[in-house]
Amino acid sequence: MSEGGLEAPVRHPIPWREDAFYDRARLDAETRRIFDICHGCRRCFNLCDSFPRLFDLIDDAESGELDTVESAAFQPVIDACTLCDMCFLTKCPYVPPHDFDLDFPHLMLRHRAVEMKEGKTGTIIRQLSKTDRNGKLGCALSPIANWATRTDNRLTRPVMEMTAGIHRDAALPEYAAKPFTDMAKLNPPPVNRQAPAFGRKAVLYATCFANYNNTAIAEAALKVLALNGVETEVVYPACCGMPQLEHGDIAQVAKNAEKTAAELKVWIEKGYDVIGLVPSCVLMFKFEWPLIVPENEDVKRLGAATFDIAEYVVHMAGKEGLAPGLKPLGGDVTVHISCHSRAQNMGQKATELLKLLPDTNVSVIERCSGHGGSWGIMKDNFEVAMKVGRPVARQAVKNGSAFVVSECPLAREHMIQGMECLDADVSAIGHARHPIQLLALAYGQ
Repeated sequence: MSEGGLEAPVRHPIPWREDAFYDRARLDAETRRIFDICHGCRRCFNLCDSFPRLFDLIDDAESGELDTVESAAFQPVIDACTLCDMCFLTKCPYVPPHDFDLDFPHLMLRHRAVEMKEGKTGTIIRQLSKTDRNGKLGCALSPIANWATRTDNRLTRPVMEMTAGIHRDAALPEYAAKPFTDMAKLNPPPVNRQAPAFGRKAVLYATCFANYNNTAIAEAALKVLALNGVETEVVYPACCGMPQLEHGDIAQVAKNAEKTAAELKVWIEKGYDVIGLVPSCVLMFKFEWPLIVPENEDVKRLGAATFDIAEYVVHMAGKEGLAPGLKPLGGDVTVHISCHSRAQNMGQKATELLKLLPDTNVSVIERCSGHGGSWGIMKDNFEVAMKVGRPVARQAVKNGSAFVVSECPLAREHMIQGMECLDADVSAIGHARHPIQLLALAYGQ
């Protein structure tokens, strides 16, 4: 293997069912092998807080090398990883098929899986990751839940910080009055039979966030698809499992994968595409699930049939063309390309989508927002998350766009909070969080 080869990075199936995967001695040996390579390279120093922590740890050691670092000191490095995959996909020259066979994010995942198996994962963390249960409860009690989770609620937020470890200043998503799967049954938009792409069929996987929290994203997607002649069914069997993956509960992820793939198989066999609204979920379908249950043919078929919403619309625009009627938004747009969009290696589809809008200037930010899913809201991580995302917020303030959106709605809210910390007035920024909402707005929807 030559240095700097042009081969595409590949990933191995995750052997999470094997006893050796959880063996502490073997894990420590592999961790030291990989950390030593990272120490000698340091290309990832500016990606997230894991690498500065690792390099400072080694530099401050007695020998200035890894051999005098105790394994117990690795924990802060492990805790700082958000599983964004950017080191694997954009920086590391030693990923497989290189002989060094380095996969830093999946090493961190293995550490968390071992902690989960040993019972060291906190109860609160495990409860927070149960998004479907929490979503159903949150929607049923949305007035109370939304009141309690507001950042200006000085009665409940300090209590949440003390008991659940959620930072009192971290913005939390609101809950909808009812899940989108219920809303979609009431007044489905009519399919435009005159649209150039009429005849397409798709399943809209609502995702836990669009189903229970920001239903406006799913509503906008459904309207845009119908207007463009796409017969669409809203289906949501279960969460993709990314929240569980973040904490090493791979067995639960596997269950979700098998359940969802089995239910969506029926639609795929009927010729339906599968569209996801949040990049993390699409990443799970396409890349993580096939590595967790590589023997499952339904999962393989699902991954091949899945599109991110921006990816799907751009593909439709290029192949058949979009329905007429798009109008200028009346303001410029800043779009943030999320890490889990970049990890799909599909290009800047959100940018391509927004450039379909007439007379609209689009500015692009392609850098980590710092949020990291549930990682960024925790008391131990929030300040680091704001620090990592500060360059993104600073660029958004500098752009001064009328609309600020991200393919990841949580990243978008983190950006807005970062802009507020820079004393920017965000009151005039449009309410749209996702690029598909701006396309719906341009259609007058």
